[in-house]
Amino acid sequence: MTPKIKSLIAAPAITIAAMAAIATPALAASVPLLIGTYTGGQSKGIYLYRFDEQTGRIAPTPVQITPAENPSWLTLSHDHRFLYAVDENGEGQRDPVGRVSAFALDATTGRLTFLNRTSSLGSEPTHASLSKDGKALFVANYAVSSDPGGTLAVLPVAGDGRLQPVTQIKTHRASMVNPERQASPHVHSAVSSPDGRFLFAQDLGADRIYVYRYDPARPEAPLSAVKDQPFVALPPGSGPRHLVFSPNGRQAYLTLEMAGQVAVLDYAEGHLTLRQTLPLAPAGFQGKVGAGALHLSPDGRFLTVTDRGTDNQLVSFAVSPTDGALRQIDRRSVEGEEPREFAFSDDGRFVLVANQHSHAVVVLRRAPETGVIGETVQTLPIDQPSDIVIVQ
Repeated sequence: MTPKIKSLIAAPAITIAAMAAIATPALAASVPLLIGTYTGGQSKGIYLYRFDEQTGRIAPTPVQITPAENPSWLTLSHDHRFLYAVDENGEGQRDPVGRVSAFALDATTGRLTFLNRTSSLGSEPTHASLSKDGKALFVANYAVSSDPGGTLAVLPVAGDGRLQPVTQIKTHRASMVNPERQASPHVHSAVSSPDGRFLFAQDLGADRIYVYRYDPARPEAPLSAVKDQPFVALPPGSGPRHLVFSPNGRQAYLTLEMAGQVAVLDYAEGHLTLRQTLPLAPAGFQGKVGAGALHLSPDGRFLTVTDRGTDNQLVSFAVSPTDGALRQIDRRSVEGEEPREFAFSDDGRFVLVANQHSHAVVVLRRAPETGVIGETVQTLPIDQPSDIVIVQ
């Protein structure tokens, strides 16, 4: 074979290899981004986009739109094979029944395949979390109406990811401190302890965190009250919302929605002890506050919290490496209204904020070494976004 013929044959192979080398980094940098929404307006359900972890930009066109009614909170299974969405339905909506939906998830593409849907046996479910063993889904039925009020529901999860009907319901007693918002219980979240042996239910209407022991050997009724500390009492009228644990499991951080505060609690063997509360709004602020979402940075060194109402800020704190105490280091506008939820990119260089009332997801640049949030990278229009899951 002549040299000229050899070069003609080899050329396509070299070109293809070169193209693969160029394309691979871009593909590796792009990961699935799932956005839950409220569907009373233009949104249709769960939106799948691609998120570039290198540039911090979201591709402008959704890859998939999965129909659902008010899929406001998304829960990713521990092995990334399934996704669960609460359908935050209630009285006066197109579907007046609160439900939970299960989907199979392709972790590479992010595409969802519907599995099944079942009632949450409550109104306006707003939060869900999986037990550490993945066998139970804990659903917080917030219930806007005071009758019958909010509940905590337990749904068994089958091996194929499908949800089984509710097997257990827990109810609480309202504090009645605020006659408008605390006339009945309003369970806002349910979070397992780091070892999975306990479950903590944050009840905004009760001003309490209810503590349950989780026993997977009793799937029909796995939750039982902890006798020596059945609940943690919080300041009257404070309205607990969401809870996260520190990486070492020694502290928990809690938003007090109605008080507009973040709290630090020490944790040991099913016991929580309130140690520190800090305001989110600046000194002298006269507007409406509403502590909402909170997440620890990927490295665990910082905690960021949203303050909604008329403040609409991301407030960041340094976490003490010795005792987990918080020290405010940054305050940044969310560039919108009513930040319902947010997510950090895997490397902590970006924060994605779901601004519900201004109908956009805003991407902000962040300095991982200092925790300070910087310039706006992108504003992606989407009607009533409520939750963000980056499949990483």
